[in-house]
Amino acid sequence: IEGGWPGANPKDSVFFEEIRKSELYHSKIAAFSSTRRSKSLPKDDPIIQALIASKADVLTVFGKTWDFHVTKALSIPLEENLEIIHSTISYLKEKGFTVFFDGEHFLDGYKANSEYAVKCFLAAEKGGADQLVLCDTNGGTLPHEISDIIKQLKTTLKTPLGIHCHNDGGLAVANSLAAVEAGAVSIQGTINGYGERCGNADLCSIIP
Repeated sequence: IEGGWPGANPKDSVFFEEIRKSELYHSKIAAFSSTRRSKSLPKDDPIIQALIASKADVLTVFGKTWDFHVTKALSIPLEENLEIIHSTISYLKEKGFTVFFDGEHFLDGYKANSEYAVKCFLAAEKGGADQLVLCDTNGGTLPHEISDIIKQLKTTLKTPLGIHCHNDGGLAVANSLAAVEAGAVSIQGTINGYGERCGNADLCSIIP
């Protein structure tokens, strides 16, 4: 159960404080945040420290995997982004957490520059990530594309793969199921598909 971004707003911070008082039998709590910022170390980055302070069972960290976003949005060299991913993941693993790496815009990034997108996942894998999650952040990927990409990734990566689909094309459920059929081991979704823009993969359809 992903409880939000620790420190992003008061409600998210309160959630992680309150959920620790609950006895959970079948669920684990996840916290969500970005990789460290450029020019900062994980130990000095307030984003990363808030993530640790949440004391969640699983830390889900997203990072840039589309070269376009690295050079244009972050305005940093491609190699620096790889170091940001690796150092963030390895630091959190050293703290004893289960860590998932969400490849933001991974599927678009893979289609644009597969070599670099894979390098991002390899950096997270080298850092000790417990799972690598392919994100269809724009919601424009088709099921057969996801199947092909996952099959290709499994020849290079050893870390289990997950899927995170948005519903802009009305295919979030279909894409999630295609990913599992191709070898993904987890699905990130929401109840009734509620989420930003057109929504996320609908767990009420996927679970049954």
